[in-house]
Amino acid sequence: MSSSRGPRKRADQTTQAENRQVVGNRPGRHQRRGNAAVPNKGRARNEAKGKSRTRPEDLGGGHVEGRQAVRELLRAGRRRVEQVFVSEDVHDTAILAEIADLSEERRVPIRQLTRKKLDDYARTDSHQGVIATAESIRPVELDVALSAKQNQPLLIVALDGVTDPGNLGAILRTAEVAGASAVVLPRHRAVRLTPAAVKAAAGAVEHLPISLVGGLPAALQRMSDEGLWVIGLDGTAKDSIYELRVAKEPLVVVFGAEGRGLSHLVSQRCDQLVSIPQNGHLESLNVSNAAAITIYEVRRRREIDH
Repeated sequence: MSSSRGPRKRADQTTQAENRQVVGNRPGRHQRRGNAAVPNKGRARNEAKGKSRTRPEDLGGGHVEGRQAVRELLRAGRRRVEQVFVSEDVHDTAILAEIADLSEERRVPIRQLTRKKLDDYARTDSHQGVIATAESIRPVELDVALSAKQNQPLLIVALDGVTDPGNLGAILRTAEVAGASAVVLPRHRAVRLTPAAVKAAAGAVEHLPISLVGGLPAALQRMSDEGLWVIGLDGTAKDSIYELRVAKEPLVVVFGAEGRGLSHLVSQRCDQLVSIPQNGHLESLNVSNAAAITIYEVRRRREIDH
């Protein structure tokens, strides 16, 4: 072990070897436990109960849990990462080694905590031994999202009153993997990027533009005026997703909250309402599953037409 005497290193001067030591718990190298950097448990509890410090124009996303989410946070390099916390009993794996390398590259300190301390700070059921803190994600203006240049027509996903973090995260992950242009969220009566949503998104929040709008009906009208077709998923619609008339055109696809579905005003803004055919006994699919099916049906149609 290194001698405890001599000047202490600054947090941003942690070497690659030290970062790897914290991750892998390998003997014979200097380990940084960093008790002074242990997160504030009171603040964590307050935010877990919904007393978030997120500003009105922020989406949240400053607390990142899970190996995939933390790795993508560091890979993307689009926002400042304050520090990474790793449980002292995690096994050295390829993804953890990459987190250590990326932390060194971006000059982000890694702190090793006991499993209990990390569990106390975690705000999801499974942090996978890795938690990072970073600046909040700022939304993009709707006009910026609409002006994005892509090889294919715009495909924007809009969510109407989705309040479950897991559903939001899963939809964001699907939208990013499928190549959606952006996601639009209403400012009120909808979940933002909570730790559970960020973890479920598995890094999608680092790459996918997200717009925050004051009223979804007005935003849909704005997109319609810009030439986008507005498609709403409605379980009672007569047309199925396989009867989409404008799949290869610039689209915004709207998904409503489970149970309530699309609001009346949002439904009125839709050019076509479609449903997913069902043959079983249950009334509906989980909204994140329904979104995945619908988004990939649009992609399939575009690939065929292309």
